[in-house]
Parts: sequence; C-alpha cells; structure tokens
Amino acid sequence: APRRLPAPPGTQRLRAPRARIPAGGSRARTSGYLKEQDALLLVAALAGLGLGLSLIFIAVYLIRFCCCRPPEPPGAKSPPPGGGCVTWSCIAALLVGCAGIGIGFYGNSETSDGVSQLSSALLHANHTLSAIDHLVLETVERLGEAVRTELTSLEEVLAQRTELVAAARGARRQAEAVTQQLQGLAFWRGVPLSPLQVAEDVSFVEEYRWLAYVLLLLLELLVCLFTLLGLAKQSKWLVIVMAVMSLLVLVLSWGSMGLEAATAVGLSDFCSSPDTYILNLTEEETGLDSDILNYYFLCNQAVSNPFQQRLTLSQRALANIHSQLQGLEREAVPQFPDAQKPLLSLEETLNVTEGNFHQLVALLHCRGLHKDYGAALRGLCEDALEGLLLLLLFSLLSAGALATALCSLPRAWALFPPSDDYDDTDDDDPFNPQESKRFVQWQSSI
Repeated sequence: APRRLPAPPGTQRLRAPRARIPAGGSRARTSGYLKEQDALLLVAALAGLGLGLSLIFIAVYLIRFCCCRPPEPPGAKSPPPGGGCVTWSCIAALLVGCAGIGIGFYGNSETSDGVSQLSSALLHANHTLSAIDHLVLETVERLGEAVRTELTSLEEVLAQRTELVAAARGARRQAEAVTQQLQGLAFWRGVPLSPLQVAEDVSFVEEYRWLAYVLLLLLELLVCLFTLLGLAKQSKWLVIVMAVMSLLVLVLSWGSMGLEAATAVGLSDFCSSPDTYILNLTEEETGLDSDILNYYFLCNQAVSNPFQQRLTLSQRALANIHSQLQGLEREAVPQFPDAQKPLLSLEETLNVTEGNFHQLVALLHCRGLHKDYGAALRGLCEDALEGLLLLLLFSLLSAGALATALCSLPRAWALFPPSDDYDDTDDDDPFNPQESKRFVQWQSSI
C-alpha cells in the first residue's frame, strides 16, 4: 500500500478539541452577563416608574380639577379667565407630538436600514463560508476520483517500468497529501452556528418590530389629528374618545420607551468594545480555535494566517504533481501510448484543482470576511443605534405631549358651549323637532 505523508505540525493543533473554559472563568462570565441583564432591566423599570408617576400626576390633576373647581355664578356665560391659554397649550402639545411622530418615522427607517445592513453582511459571510466548503468538497472528490481511476490505470499501464510506476505512486502520494491538507481548510463545516439562520432570525424580528412601530406612529398621528379636530369643532364626544385613546397611546409610548432605552444602553455598551464579546461568544457557540477567530475578526499584521502552512504544503504538492506528470508524459508516452489518455485526464484534473486552490486562497484571506464583519458592525452600531436614539426621542416627546394634552383636555372641554348638538340646526329644516312641533300646532288650529 502507498505510504501516506505525515501530517504537518499545524494539523494536530487545528484538529484538537477546544479546551474547556475553567469553572471560575465561566462563573465570572455568567455573573457578568447577569449583571448586564439586571442593569438593562433596571433601565426598563425606570420607564415603568415614569409611566406610574405620569398616571398619578394626571389622576391627581383631574381629581383636583373636578372636585376643587369653584362654582360658577348663575347666569355666567363668559369663559373663565385663562381658558384660551389652556386650549392653545393643548394644541401646542399636540403639534409637538406630531413633530415627534416625524422623528419616529425617520428613526424607525434608520433602525430598519441598520438591521438590513447587518442581515446583508451575514448573508454575504454565509455565502463565503459555503463557497469555501463547496470548493474544498469538490476538489477533494475530484482528486480522490483521479487517484482511484486515472492513477490506478496509469500504474497498470506502466507496470513494466519500475521507475515510472514509482513516479506515478509519488504523484498518488502527493495527491493524497493535497486531499488531506484541503480537508482542514473547510473550518466552518459542522459548526452549529449558521450565519444564514442568524440573518433570517434577525430579519424576522426586525420585520415585526418595524410593523409594530409603524402602527404605533400611525395610531398616535390619528389621535393627535382627531383631537385637534375635536377642539376645532368643539365636539365633546370626539374629545372624550380621543382622551381615552390618548391614555392608551401614553401607556404604549412609555412601554416602547423602556424597550428602546434598554436596547440602546445594551447596544452602546456592546459597540464600545465589540471584538472581545463577539470572539468569546463565537468561540463558545462554534468551538473553533481562537487563532482562526482572531485572524478573521481582527485581520491585522499581528495575527498570522492559521491556514498558511496548509496552503503552502498544498501548493508545493500540486507543483510536484505537475512536474511528475510532465516527466511521465515525456518518458512514458513514447513507449506506452495507452498512458496518454489517463495523463491528459490527470492534467485536466490538476488544472481544475489549481484553479479551485487559487479561489480558496482568495476566499480564506481575512479581507473578505472581515469586511462583512465591519459592515455588520457599522449597520448595528451606527444606523441602528442612531435610529434607536431617535425612537427614544420620539417616545419622550410623545409621552410629554400626551400627558400635557390629557391635563388640558378637561379644561378645554369645559369651555365648549352647552347643547352644541342643536346650535347649528336650521329653523327651516322640516326635520327640526321645534319646526315639527310648530307644524303640528298649526294643523290643530286649522
């Protein structure tokens, strides 16, 4: 049987199982995660506290307005002093809320663009990793088929010349060495973490998040517009309905503010030093060697290519196979014409293998995957974070505007003229109750 080449020194290191994290380090990291989660929950709880305080303030204000209002003198028809200021303050608050809605739409779009950039970077990285696996698998299968068929046939044809058979067996050993080295280049094969699955999950969550914020923005816009319409028409029922809807939107605004604040704080903490966190998380999820992860995540002169030795040995082996096949073609074909066909087939396989090898060298360079990593960080830490801050500003403006409107609407409602349902009726309208009563009296008198 042909003797296999010994594995290079880097093979054992690359194929060694991942070292376990010490128990103390694992506990410390878990404790750190728990502290971060507690801090984010505390930030979200502050929004709940703000909601409770605003509801208490509105309830106290309304109770004081309803119970402690001084009685009006009989026959007084003039509005109380300061009534116009209350109405205009309510209108100004609603206009501020409309401005906040515009900021919210822009922030929602920026957040969606950042998450879309993150998903695109993950999909491109998944395409690169899949291309590496596909090229390695195709090259290994092609070389294995060449060893089993063409080289075996060539050895049978050249069986009468021992030195030629030895050269063919040398080409076989070199091809097996290339196969062994190439199999170690598919470093992402069998890894449970899939960038494609992560991109799909992120896109799924972002789609519903974007839709929920659009519905919230449209709901608040309708509340502001119909409240302004109710104030302009002095319609009591419309103002009452919009007051109830404003209370609902106020609760939703404070709830979204808590989610936005917690997400913005966590994201800003992550973006301050993302490399360490992502390296540790990826190493835990994938089990890959830290040298490989450092090479692709950092991609600088201080980190060497962990596949350089495999690539160098593969390139040398391919060059040796090429020279051995050329030597066999010069010496064996004139004496053994039947050897020309397997030699031509081997040359074609070798050319395809060299082309795949050059593609693998380009794909395995850290430049491509590191570019995807940088694009994902820019989308997450620039566009998405900026959009979250704008959404947080929208929630603040919305909560303040709706709280002001809820406090101003009862006083503005008290300024509306009584019985406004029949003030604008036409006296000549036959469906007017007063006109119908006069018509019945006129008929009876006749």
